[in-house]
Amino acid sequence: MSSQDDLAKVQLYLSRQANGARRYLLEQTVMALTGWIPTIAGIGIRGWAYRLIMKIEGRAAIERNVRIRFASQVRLGHGCFIDEGVYIHATPGGVEIGRNTIIMHGAILHVYNFRDLPHAGIKIGADSLIGEYTVIRGQGGVSIGDRVYTSPMTQLIAVNHVFNDPHKPFVDQGITAQGIVVEDDVWLGSAAVVTDGVRIGKGAVVAAGAVVTRDVPPHTVVAGVPAKAIKEIDGREPLPGNPIYY
Repeated sequence: MSSQDDLAKVQLYLSRQANGARRYLLEQTVMALTGWIPTIAGIGIRGWAYRLIMKIEGRAAIERNVRIRFASQVRLGHGCFIDEGVYIHATPGGVEIGRNTIIMHGAILHVYNFRDLPHAGIKIGADSLIGEYTVIRGQGGVSIGDRVYTSPMTQLIAVNHVFNDPHKPFVDQGITAQGIVVEDDVWLGSAAVVTDGVRIGKGAVVAAGAVVTRDVPPHTVVAGVPAKAIKEIDGREPLPGNPIYY
């Protein structure tokens, strides 16, 4: 392998980590110096230091060992919390996390747009919670409203491979990326999957393990594979005998 090939691979790597070599050095240096510091002291230090590499409105809490790529395209709202082990890759299109929103341990927010897709990006509204090990892929654009909760291991995948030609490997047939919209006050159950091109209406509930391949009307409960409507949320009292905690 020639040195020219090695250089090309280094340049490719850098192009997928930050907006240029200088930004890569700045972002990696800040994270290396402060990203590991434990306890509330580390949160305080990162709250100051990470302003050098990303947009933070007001105060935000970032735990240690959070991996961020293209930090210059990440925006955190006031009061948001990023837990340990979160991975954010904000390649062109960016990642925006609204005020008071919580991103739990192990979640992955991944735009990864290297095809110049026009609507790529991830936007999460205010007072939402992204559960443990949730995966959000934003090549087609993912828009999540206010007060949306995803349970552990939920997946929102706004991209799909084309595989129509039996004579070509699917990796050579391109992708589609229509985008996903989740309106306000939606609850996604554990291990639910939302596929590309879907809109989930305000106040809807997606049951655990459901695979959502079509739009979900507002205030509707869906379940199954593929997901189908099983209940309309109509304001009736919950089942008697079940205590409710606030």
